[in-house]
Amino acid sequence: PARRELAIQQCVKCQQFQHLPRPICSACYSDELTFTKVSGKGKIFSYTIAEHPVHPALADKTPYNVILVDLDDAPGVRLISNLVGAENDAVKVGLPVEVVFEEPMPGTVIPRFRPAA
Repeated sequence: PARRELAIQQCVKCQQFQHLPRPICSACYSDELTFTKVSGKGKIFSYTIAEHPVHPALADKTPYNVILVDLDDAPGVRLISNLVGAENDAVKVGLPVEVVFEEPMPGTVIPRFRPAA
């Protein structure tokens, strides 16, 4: 994320994508793995709106959304993130989204998603 690129672990032998990264491929058990840059485009698979903060630092941020995104070019991979650039009532299953990167503090870069253009 510091380079503002989204890369997902992929098996060199069978081409399977996997997330979270692991030392071996979950499909063919090869240890020949790499990270492949992906477009960051996808669709919301599921979501929730958090009404209560899970930490005191989030008290002024409620309600906030948590989304699960199916990535278009990394089959089988779903990322947990937030939808930004839209109100919570715009969050819908199937909404096309694209990755954006936020830097809430110097040196910390977080992938988020916004409605696709």
